[in-house]
Amino acid sequence: MLIGVPKEIKTNENRIALVPAGAEALTRAGHTVFVEKGAGEGSGFTDEQYTSVGAQILDSVDDVWARAEMIMKVKEPIAVEYPRIREGQVLFTYFHFAADEALTQALVKSKSIAIAYETVQLPSGELPLLTPMSEVAGRMAIQAGAKYLEKYYGGRGMLLGGVPGVAPANVLIIGGGVVGTNAAKMAAGFGARVTILDLSLDRLRYLSDVMPANVEMIYSNRHNLLEKLEGADLVVGGVLLPGAKAPKLILREDLKLMKKGSVIVDVAVDQGGCVETIRPTTHENPIYEIDGVIHYGVANMPGGVPRTSTLALTNATFPYAIRLANLGWQQACQRDRALALGLNIVNGKVVYPGVAEAFGLPLEQLDTVMG
Repeated sequence: MLIGVPKEIKTNENRIALVPAGAEALTRAGHTVFVEKGAGEGSGFTDEQYTSVGAQILDSVDDVWARAEMIMKVKEPIAVEYPRIREGQVLFTYFHFAADEALTQALVKSKSIAIAYETVQLPSGELPLLTPMSEVAGRMAIQAGAKYLEKYYGGRGMLLGGVPGVAPANVLIIGGGVVGTNAAKMAAGFGARVTILDLSLDRLRYLSDVMPANVEMIYSNRHNLLEKLEGADLVVGGVLLPGAKAPKLILREDLKLMKKGSVIVDVAVDQGGCVETIRPTTHENPIYEIDGVIHYGVANMPGGVPRTSTLALTNATFPYAIRLANLGWQQACQRDRALALGLNIVNGKVVYPGVAEAFGLPLEQLDTVMG
């Protein structure tokens, strides 16, 4: 198979979808790998590292897209890339379609095969290609929250862990999944007082067993959310509905309950966010203020630590990538139901329920498009 790896061009995105070790394994398996010149530099990988293992460096991004049967990316294509996508071409990347109608329509129109990292799902319910970036984002949410609580950025001027004789900050984490768990670990390590809200009693029992004493677990409902929101200095949104828009749990009117200078970090922003007032921001301009509350909505948080993020991501994605290359997308998906659930749009047809529901589009049965 001809595999293309273009440079990520979304603002402040420095990750790459394939490291030299992965390129070597693909070329040894008989595949051809095209990497755009300089694509790996943001993550610390040089062109020479790719050519030394058999990959070909192409100067033109258009050549990468035109020659590749499968494109491997990290972030979803942006508008300038839409015309490069062609019928029958496999795209293997994060998409988050349910939060972006323009992207959805562009991929439908292209009649390509869109396989989304974020909806590959194991029988256990685990999302193996979302997990590593959720781990990174959950940890970064606390780093970011601690920073923007500083007075210089408009925050309350609080140290997350306090000091002897001074109370620590209150951290509210909405969702006890991978993001929430990693955020809680970091916040607890700082010495903050942490509350996790979740709907699953089984999950709350598990977290109660593994979390330190400064983390409390509370059942998530509207009453408990508002009660905890009132005392929170930092709020982390970690809610996920696989392949669908995140529910709006914190409403505009709820901000009046929050302390002036408190901070919201909504990790769910790439799925529309679980905070009504959140909008996507960038690492260049990460925050804005509404009703005295600092909002942080960077949609590619792991892009801020690209070396760690690229290695963590490709450790998870590569086994699926080489399966797609060796077998072709249809046979690979027929053999692996988890990978098949990554199919979102195939030959102009929407096959993932959350995407169809988000925009009122017809839903094609997955087994039908796999032949």
